[in-house]
Amino acid sequence: MTDTTTTEQFLDGLLESLSLEQKVRLLTGASFWTLHDEPQIGLGTIVVSDGPAGIRGQLWDERDASANLPSPTALAASWDVDRVHRLGQLIAAEARRKGVGVALGPTVNIQRSPRGGRHFEAYSEDPWLSGVVGTAFVKGVQSCGVAATPKHYVANDSETDRMTVDVHVDERTLREVYLAPFERMVVEGGAWLVMSSYNSVNGVTMTENDLLRSPLKEEWGFDGVVVSDWGGVRDTVAAATSAQDLAMPGPQGVWGAALVEAVRNGQVPEADVDEKVRRILRLAGRLGDLDGVEPATPVAEPWPQERIDALLREAAADGMVLVRNEGGLLPVAPGSTTVAVLGQHARIARSQGGGSATVFPQHVVTPLDGITEAFGEQNVRFAPGVRSSESVLPLDGRVSTDPVTGEGGVHVRFLDADGGILLDEHRLSGRLAWLGDPVLGSTAVVEVTGDFTAPADGEYAVGFAGLGLFRFEVDGELKSDGLFFPEGTDPFMAFLNPPKQSFPVTLRAGQTVSLRLEHRPQVQPELAAVMFTFGYEEPFADPDAELQRAVEAAAGADVAVVVVGTTETLESEGFDRVGLRLPDGQDALVRRVAAANPRTVVVVNSGGPVILPWLEEAPAVLLTWFPGQEMGGALADVLTGAVEPGGRIPTTWAADEEDVPVWQVEPVDGALHYEEKLNVGYREWLRRQALGGPAPAIPFGHGLGYTSWSLGEAAVDGLVVSVPVTNTGERAGKQVVQVYLSRVSESAIERPVLWLAGYAVVRVQPGETAVATVELEPRSLQYWSVDDHAWRTEPGTYAVRVGTSVATLGNPLEFTV
Repeated sequence: MTDTTTTEQFLDGLLESLSLEQKVRLLTGASFWTLHDEPQIGLGTIVVSDGPAGIRGQLWDERDASANLPSPTALAASWDVDRVHRLGQLIAAEARRKGVGVALGPTVNIQRSPRGGRHFEAYSEDPWLSGVVGTAFVKGVQSCGVAATPKHYVANDSETDRMTVDVHVDERTLREVYLAPFERMVVEGGAWLVMSSYNSVNGVTMTENDLLRSPLKEEWGFDGVVVSDWGGVRDTVAAATSAQDLAMPGPQGVWGAALVEAVRNGQVPEADVDEKVRRILRLAGRLGDLDGVEPATPVAEPWPQERIDALLREAAADGMVLVRNEGGLLPVAPGSTTVAVLGQHARIARSQGGGSATVFPQHVVTPLDGITEAFGEQNVRFAPGVRSSESVLPLDGRVSTDPVTGEGGVHVRFLDADGGILLDEHRLSGRLAWLGDPVLGSTAVVEVTGDFTAPADGEYAVGFAGLGLFRFEVDGELKSDGLFFPEGTDPFMAFLNPPKQSFPVTLRAGQTVSLRLEHRPQVQPELAAVMFTFGYEEPFADPDAELQRAVEAAAGADVAVVVVGTTETLESEGFDRVGLRLPDGQDALVRRVAAANPRTVVVVNSGGPVILPWLEEAPAVLLTWFPGQEMGGALADVLTGAVEPGGRIPTTWAADEEDVPVWQVEPVDGALHYEEKLNVGYREWLRRQALGGPAPAIPFGHGLGYTSWSLGEAAVDGLVVSVPVTNTGERAGKQVVQVYLSRVSESAIERPVLWLAGYAVVRVQPGETAVATVELEPRSLQYWSVDDHAWRTEPGTYAVRVGTSVATLGNPLEFTV
């Protein structure tokens, strides 16, 4: 059945055949990750999974690996919507391989403040760029028979008190900045789901907010499903009479029998229930999970691993932003070049951000791995320089043996209250999580054991990172027993990024100690979740001696590559960042190495902005974001010039924390006021600079490559902007030509100093010229009228500015509307 009218009539017929109880049952999840089936009408089970940077599936399990994509900040930094579309198709292929029909992504909240803890999971501070990139991702996912879910609708732009914060934002700003990316993904992208957020907007929690009805459904024509964030539906009647369609997770929740009663006593019209069910059935039809309805698109087939690795390596390199390259230090020809690789992030790479976007990749190519492969083991020397991780490393097959099976890893048992074994399994990693697993309902104790073998002489620390009731033993000796809940700990923050408890143990190389951890979960029936890490800390000599060893290695090498970055205690879902500084010691490491070797390359492995106080001291600086599982190979490709770093910064980086325009992310008396209004990101930087304020360290849109460019004279014909772009260097290269608008004549409407209105990615051979053409959208000239509650175009004179960043623009070209 393919005709839309016929399909809708078919869905109406199915609805009429269901009782009220059957219909209401479909409105709450069947489990943590599944929706209810209904055999009577041929409705199958729909499986959902987190999906912004990889599809995890129903289990958070390293034995069922997932492709780990570069973080959304890296995807936006590429400005390449065609590749983002292909990455969406990879997400769909991964989803279908794992039996998943709905990917819970992309995250398209605005990077309002660099302190936002989930900054890495969103695309940009610019609403236009966020919408364009996010729409390409949505189209890619859905072109292969999997539903995309833009989230979190709306104004969930920071993490502090996100369950309860009331965001105050004026109507125009809401429309032009925060709703704009969602509008594009619904109207142009045709998204099949949208996720409502936890927070309130202007006094009403989002699962009950009128914004779900208008503009989402009534104005934009969204015919898909509004799914809640997990646990976001809190009131039976208020949520049921709103345009919220599906409450997750299940089977517990505030609807169910209470909603049936509310319908019967007249508090909720049954027509409201019917409309929600119709949308779920429509989704099922699109996915091929409803008998009698043909899927909307063919279902994706699994990709071979070689194809996955190749695309992820390409995407990681194209999102890397070369900020500085004094004297053409990069690229470096391998040959006999010796390289000092410095910093713990080079060996213990951070390929992804923390929280619900986390997946278990099949492998991660670290920077040290990639550089060693490119330059040869004999030419590479490594030194950590500083300790960068504040948490424990999970036990794995390199250092731990399952005492039951003898295999590398750990052993896990789930025990009931009488000590009976509910589940007994070998695991490859001590990083353990269970979300909504049925076994948790009967579990009294989760027991993990492992035999830890020291790879080298030194003082290690062994222990765990978790929250709640734990008992920990080393060689049978009790080290900890009781409630581990440090004072001042935020439970939600600690669940995603738990505090550690570790104990020193001095070992010789090859010496083994037996470790045992018991955890007594306090499981909530409506949100059954257990998460902790069973792990260790590596020996670390005297900090001064380690730093000196790194400096000596740098001084004795042809090139020094220092890899620095954030940790999960600094950047993760669940909390906002206290500050933007790198972990202690990393700035000093960079400065000492740069002073010791004039050919120093600094690689910054963070998901969002950090302060780089040594920026002018480092000859070459490369931002990698969280670049996914192929990060090391991609980094080596960029360092050696096998490929060009293709990134342009999608969010402004400050030179100092005091310069950041929007710092406040903590609510005051429960409310967070978006006082900057339209001036988010580079818009506010430009406004302040016009008043004598500081310039950023890295302006929006900036990024270097390995060739040189010349932009000719731009021309405007109607809404079409064109400019000749010449590659004046000796290598093929990529350039991102950016087009900004500004208001010239006197205006009664407040406008930003500049706003991004379009761009073109051009790839040109040496000596060749291409014409970059950008067709401006009529919306780019419009504003939201709070008087008319509609989009309006103000007559007058505007200017087009064309360049390669917001700070490097040509002369304005004026035109009149």
